[in-house]
Formats: sequence, structure tokens, C-alpha cells
Amino acid sequence: MRKWQALAIACCAACLAPARPAAAQTPVDLQLVLAVDASGSVNQTRFELQRQGYAAAFRDRRVIAAVTAGAHGAIAVAMVQWTGPTLHVVVVDWTLVHDAASANVLADTIGRVQRQLFRGGTSLSGAIDFAMTMLAQSPYRGDRRVIDISGDGSNNSGRPATDARDEAVKAGVVINGLPILAVEPGLDAWYRDNVVGGPGSFMVVAQNFDAFADAIVHKLINEIAMREPASSNIMAGLVPAIDDVPGGQKPPVDARDKPAHDAN
Repeated sequence: MRKWQALAIACCAACLAPARPAAAQTPVDLQLVLAVDASGSVNQTRFELQRQGYAAAFRDRRVIAAVTAGAHGAIAVAMVQWTGPTLHVVVVDWTLVHDAASANVLADTIGRVQRQLFRGGTSLSGAIDFAMTMLAQSPYRGDRRVIDISGDGSNNSGRPATDARDEAVKAGVVINGLPILAVEPGLDAWYRDNVVGGPGSFMVVAQNFDAFADAIVHKLINEIAMREPASSNIMAGLVPAIDDVPGGQKPPVDARDKPAHDAN
């Protein structure tokens, strides 16, 4: 009897004990979601160019220098493949990057990623909404939160991209774009008006998939260092990243402090 009484008292004490506080999120300079287009218009060759472009970017010394130069000297990165409104696969979970070794580990992980999606439409709104969920569930707390979305087509399924974009911007998230003009020549204008948004947001335009690797390096340098390019619409291969500018001079800022369709 005494044994059962002792057990009951112990259980009551456990119930009345204050709950343990949730584990604190690790602070980082930037939480970055890389949202990669895997829709039907992206054939396997084009997908490989995207994957290898991202992997090479995180091995680039300029990207690593941008990572280590921040107040926390670290960023958190995750990658998701997307197609339709509800078709998303997280292929790289949240990863801490704080030096060359960790950047190379991330690059190797990205380089091994296999394609998980092949069709289902093109829903940039769905990609933005899913990325917002990823940011909310991250074990890291970023001074800045950015969704980096690349693709070769405009929204053709799901809710309007502007609705998802505006909600994300209202929540304090910046959306940068990397439109690839291989399929839709005017896609850069559509991205500017419907996808890109938030303070300092910008896009880097890749004329084709072969230019993607250069485009993503330029984009990551500016994104991580929170340096807005001289123009919010950079054509990859034609405009140098800021770290490539002689003397490291920061060019004039063309920031987008509000949703793109409201910008002057």
C-alpha cells in the first residue's frame, strides 16, 4: 500500500511541476529557404544544372566570406523542391553553416540530392506558403528570414502568387527571385511584379539554365551579406556581385520596401 501511495504522490508531483521551457532557438544572421523548381518544364539536364549550381555556390570563397562576416558568423539553410500547390519535398533539412568546412558539407549534401518531383504544375504561391511553414518550424532564429525561389515559369496553379507573397512580406519575410528565362522570355517582369517582395528584396535573372551557376553565386553573396545590388533586376553574367566590385564599394541601393506591385 505504501508503495502505491508513494507512486501516486510522485505522479501528482510530476503533474504539478512547471513545464520545462522550450529549447532556445540557435541565433543566426540569416534563415534561408532555397525553393527549387522541379516542375515538368525542368528536364533532368536542367535540374542537374540547378543542383550543381547551388552546390558550387556554397564552395565559393566569396559566399563563405559573406557567411562568416555576419554578427553571428553563421546562417541556417534548408532546401525544398516544389511543383504544384501541395507538392513539396524537403531535400535538405535545416543546416548550420558557419565556416568553410560546414559550407562544404552543405555543398556535398546538395550535390547528392536526387530529384523527388517531376510534374504537378507550377505553383509559386504553394512554394512560398510551404517555405513559410519551414521557417516557422526551424530550430534556428534568424535576424533575417529569406525565401530564395528559382524557377522557369509563372504561377499556373494554386492561389495567386501575389497573395502568398504579400502575406510573407507582412510577416517580415523577404522573397528574392531567380527567374530562368529558358521557357518564358518575359518571366523576369512577372517575378518582379508577383514574387519578389520585402525590404531590400531583389532578383537575379539567368538567361538560361547554363547561366544558373553564376546567377546563384551572385545572388547568395548579396543575400547573405544583406547588400542590395545596384539594380533590383540583375542579368547574370553582366553585372558583378558586390564583392567583385573593385575596392568593395557598395553601389546605390534599389531596395523594395514593400510588395513589388506597390513599388514606385
